[in-house]
Amino acid sequence: MNKMIAIAAAAFATLMLAAPAQAGFLFKDNEKKVEVAGLSDQVGWLAVLSDDKPAKAKKKTINTSPIARKLVKFDAGIAVGTIVIDNSERRLYHVISKGVAMRYGIAIGKEGFGWTGTEVVTAKQEWPTWTPPEEMRIREARKGNILPVKMDGGIDNPLGARAMYLGSTQFRIHGTNKPNSIGTAASSGCFRMANEDVEHLYAHVKVGARVIVRD
Repeated sequence: MNKMIAIAAAAFATLMLAAPAQAGFLFKDNEKKVEVAGLSDQVGWLAVLSDDKPAKAKKKTINTSPIARKLVKFDAGIAVGTIVIDNSERRLYHVISKGVAMRYGIAIGKEGFGWTGTEVVTAKQEWPTWTPPEEMRIREARKGNILPVKMDGGIDNPLGARAMYLGSTQFRIHGTNKPNSIGTAASSGCFRMANEDVEHLYAHVKVGARVIVRD
């Protein structure tokens, strides 16, 4: 057993020495955080730190996104902590270090419901209650879909496991019970994420974070 531990320790030391010095990284397991600084062209190290396994290799559940989240290079001029939503890409970027962002697949507003602008995260909620706006209930009723006035949080709730509220609007970044909609234009203006991803983002975003929505 001691011999095995020694071999494992030696292997880890070799890996650390082999890592590019300019791609400084720090793991904080107790806080479940990863910081990446001084990023160079060693893109491979981003893959090491990402949850970048092909979606088909994962067991698909109601919580799993068909698009794996991934650490990527990003505009170094965007402040750390900022969320950038790109409608044309149908991706959400959370800037976690200068020039580095975590990229997530999202669903955006369907035709006629998309929007752009700048907001801030004004509130966060776990397993949020869904209160569909009256205009949504009327609109859906015309299609034969009767929406509840209010639905408590839970796995059947369309807002999923977490929600981050944007400014004083009715829009949110939230989970979904329809992960197959990720990567499409399907919502009424909110930004959907698979539950696994929205929980991951929620854990790292603070109230007051800037949110930029762009085409």
